[in-house]
Amino acid sequence: MKDQSFTDFRCIIVDNGSTDGSLETLPKLDKRFEILKLGENTGFAKASNIGVAHCDSKWVAMLNPDAFARPDWLEKLLAATSLAPNVTMVGSTQIMALEPDIYDGLGDCYHISGLAWRSGFGHKVEPFQTCEVFGPCGAGALYHRETYHRLGGFDEDFFCYHEDVDLAYRMRLAGGICTQSSTAIIDHVSSAISGRHSDFATYHGTRNRLWTLYKNTPTLLWPLVLPLHILLTLLLLFRSLLRPATLLPTLRGLKDGLFGLGKMRSKRRHIQKNIKQISTSQLLKAFAWSPVKALTRGVHHRPISGKRPT
Repeated sequence: MKDQSFTDFRCIIVDNGSTDGSLETLPKLDKRFEILKLGENTGFAKASNIGVAHCDSKWVAMLNPDAFARPDWLEKLLAATSLAPNVTMVGSTQIMALEPDIYDGLGDCYHISGLAWRSGFGHKVEPFQTCEVFGPCGAGALYHRETYHRLGGFDEDFFCYHEDVDLAYRMRLAGGICTQSSTAIIDHVSSAISGRHSDFATYHGTRNRLWTLYKNTPTLLWPLVLPLHILLTLLLLFRSLLRPATLLPTLRGLKDGLFGLGKMRSKRRHIQKNIKQISTSQLLKAFAWSPVKALTRGVHHRPISGKRPT
């Protein structure tokens, strides 16, 4: 971050109760950098909200500790904000840090069934044009700060996983879009912190997937979405039978997700009454529909809505 081509920035390093001595490995930092020590692991969602609360810029960028920004990362992210008048999010092109010819992700896609995935994960790196995607992956994302605050930021009940998809859904409902930059690049050590198929990741991913769908999906869409989501849940349970280590955390995540719907009810009422501005047809265009893409983590991008003439 010290060597970014865009130099007019302030960096808040949020130490989420680390115990591995990682702060001691940081190079000497200049006055643009500030370290916030929270003293405990509050979760990615809350720690991110605390960091954003200390910012006063128009845009806020987030970068995971296991992600490494290319020198022009900030410059390219900011350039992508001007491609359409309603851009409130920008996603980074994520490359596998240990496999530089493989994508780690090209933004988050959201299927009509409620399944979210990192677009292009595991696919071979190929050129593409900056485009529109459902939302950015929180490992390297840019958000319009005022919109982030107005919509409540990351949901701290999520702790981590799916909090970026949930926020993207709310920003979509409020009329914002996400541009996926082809030139703002980070190298990411994927799931280096929690492990991709760990109990922790499986539990939180299962629980928070249900909460994201329940909170944000308009009532008019439930006759379409609910049967698909039930089918998705059954398929995921079947998959967990083939991976026995994931069965118990999957069941716990599903149980706690269902029992937590009461807590999510007031959030849903607020979102549907106060945040939703776009029509149902506009929202449907933002979803992915292909089951093949969902199963293969395929790339689901589209031209930028309302793109300014060049």
